[in-house]
Amino acid sequence: MRIKVLFFGLVRDVVGLREDSLDLPNGGRLGEVFEHYAARFPRLQEMSGSIVLALNQQFSTPSAPLAEGDEVALLPPVSGGSGPYTHQIAEPAGHFFALTRQTIDSSALSRGLLQGVDGAMVTFDGVTRNNTKGRATRYLDYECYEPMAVKTMAEIGREIAATHAISRIAMVHRLGRVDIGEASVVVIATSPHRRAAFDAALEGINRLKRTVPVWKKEHFADGEVWVEGEWDDSIVKAR
Repeated sequence: MRIKVLFFGLVRDVVGLREDSLDLPNGGRLGEVFEHYAARFPRLQEMSGSIVLALNQQFSTPSAPLAEGDEVALLPPVSGGSGPYTHQIAEPAGHFFALTRQTIDSSALSRGLLQGVDGAMVTFDGVTRNNTKGRATRYLDYECYEPMAVKTMAEIGREIAATHAISRIAMVHRLGRVDIGEASVVVIATSPHRRAAFDAALEGINRLKRTVPVWKKEHFADGEVWVEGEWDDSIVKAR
């Protein structure tokens, strides 16, 4: 059987490919895909404790069975169409999740969420700063596994809406180049009372940073580096 394999962030740099086709015997397992590339690229062996596997745009375990035409992705630790968004999910309840290569318009997002019953609206803007540990930053560059990223944001948002007394929640992440002073990610929560909105926005950004497959490369005057992070403890690693 033949499957499609995608590589992101630092894994892409190690392998030197954005995607590949791999032939496996019938009855193959997801973990065999990782083992195949780890044998070819020893650096992946060293990273095995932090790489996560996805099968058809869902986090999965190495034991998951594969079928003809499956899409597999090797994901390093996370550090986020037509119109302004490349991918988006607009929920019937009014929640909104999207990816964009344009400047995020927080005010427009807020106006779309706010309702008459709301007495609070909390907006978190994650803004690009001009340095990391004293090293001058020129700009950031974001890439992600786009279909999976927006689905994961929506799953996080639904869970937060179900466990906090909020009216609506939105998450939007930038892709591509983000200059100093620009927002790379925005999380907005509205609610009748302020505590729920604060708690929901904080949980939203914290979970997004550890769960959504988005990677950040920081560009300096003297070089560039993928920013290392870590997956949430609930996500099973490749090995």
